[in-house]
Amino acid sequence: METGYNTKTIAYENRTFLVNMLNFENGTIVSITENSQKIGPMLISINSGPVPSTSIIIPTKSEELFLKLLSQKISLFMKGICLVTANFEKPLDSETTKQLMHEIMGEIQQ
Repeated sequence: METGYNTKTIAYENRTFLVNMLNFENGTIVSITENSQKIGPMLISINSGPVPSTSIIIPTKSEELFLKLLSQKISLFMKGICLVTANFEKPLDSETTKQLMHEIMGEIQQ
């Protein structure tokens, strides 16, 4: 993956998500927002062994599992650090979660 900044819009089931990614040589920062660009719950994962170490920076009321899995998958793939923040208007259903994960990981793996 090249260093730099990129943006991806994901539309799924009448919802639109904006994914901003800032890529570095040793990791990435991912922001996922729905309609308004706000900082939300934030997690960081570091690939420091067989299983990434994850810490919560800003606690989440929902979607913690999705954010944790995404952060860990990216840190494993990048062999580095991944910081993820997200702001959703309403909770994600399982299909929307799968679609977001698929689209974001596809972008990371390019």
